[in-house]
Amino acid sequence: MAKDLTPQELDELDRLLSEAPGGLEAMDVAMLDGYLCGVLVQPELIDSADWLPLVFDAEGRPLPADADPAWVARTTALIERRHAALRRSLAEEQWFDPIVLQLEGDEEPDPDPAFAALPDYSKPLVPFASGFVTALNAFPNGLLSLTDDTVEQAMDRVARHLPCSDDDERAAMAELDAELPLKNLDEAVEDLVMAIVDLDALTEGQRYHVQPVRHEAPKLGRNDPCACGSGKKFKACCGKN
Repeated sequence: MAKDLTPQELDELDRLLSEAPGGLEAMDVAMLDGYLCGVLVQPELIDSADWLPLVFDAEGRPLPADADPAWVARTTALIERRHAALRRSLAEEQWFDPIVLQLEGDEEPDPDPAFAALPDYSKPLVPFASGFVTALNAFPNGLLSLTDDTVEQAMDRVARHLPCSDDDERAAMAELDAELPLKNLDEAVEDLVMAIVDLDALTEGQRYHVQPVRHEAPKLGRNDPCACGSGKKFKACCGKN
């Protein structure tokens, strides 16, 4: 069983992603965490070949052919270990520790007025929420296709930490804030994690549903010619007791 990344390995992964070759725009580790959670709670299992390209580039462009094989192998291994650790934590503990952006008090203010208007507790969670919404948009036939009100509210509890793009979003988030208010970063992190946990539980039945095998061909009678082509009757060939 793969172990979760150590703080040193998370720092290493963040550095490796910042060195993505060929001008690709890779995620940082905080955005990656939200993206991986968005992938994991989809109602269908998603293969790594489908979700991994967006980690390396915002547009899903492939890695260049001359990318350093050692960089690709190490970066991919760390990403997949974090993915597996999140999956295990959701399944076994119904909790995980998200990677949260560390804001320094002496940082220059963000010039984006929409970001500046966010509550202070939301600003450190913007990368995680952005990664999560990236996963939603990357697989529109998944969570976004569900019409369950509980699912929609859980998604909103993560997306509330992003700037609103129009009046409808602002109205929806104001309603959510009135119903489920947050006071500080600790409460915001707890609610965000529990929103992911709730989504995981709500979609688990669909994600691991096994379709029964259907046999389209008609069932052979005991006196019918055997399907193997031997020329014998089924009862005297493959159907023989």
